[in-house]
Amino acid sequence: MSVSAEQIDTLLPQTQCTRCGYQGCRPYAEAIARGEALINRCPPGGSETIVQLAALLDVAPLALDSECGREEPAKIAYIDSERCIGCARCLPPCPVDAIVGASRQLHTVIDALCTGCELCIAPCPVDCITLVPRQPPLHEREPSPAENRHRFLAHQTRLQNREQRRQALLAARKHARPKDTTGADVP
Repeated sequence: MSVSAEQIDTLLPQTQCTRCGYQGCRPYAEAIARGEALINRCPPGGSETIVQLAALLDVAPLALDSECGREEPAKIAYIDSERCIGCARCLPPCPVDAIVGASRQLHTVIDALCTGCELCIAPCPVDCITLVPRQPPLHEREPSPAENRHRFLAHQTRLQNREQRRQALLAARKHARPKDTTGADVP
């Protein structure tokens, strides 16, 4: 029986954290489906996901690969309002748009949307972002993999649309640029 990347992807937590060594859950699922990756590279999914993948693929469960991280309770990002300078560098790497704010304004994390992926931490120049345990009822329930996937796809679509608009604008500007008598662009 051949298992599709779609079936595998459905079992992954959709945190898009890249700790598995792939650029998100779908690429990891595709690598597993091709037989290029083991089923034990997802720290956010942990042993539960490993057991589900093993059952789907009819293989023995493996211990979590320690090179990818360790299994921990769910966490969310927290931005220290005293230290945030509003640089907005945390916004683009968030795969589910769980951080809101504007340039030179305080940023905040929408707890209900945060996957705890950690991707916002490295770009912060003032180290004001940390991960804290997701503790109901203070923090809303953890988003489901389906919700995470939907928000990730919306994020990707928004980025692609922005790039297409940028390319169209550049092309229009280049086309509108006056030419000299030799046909070269005039500066």
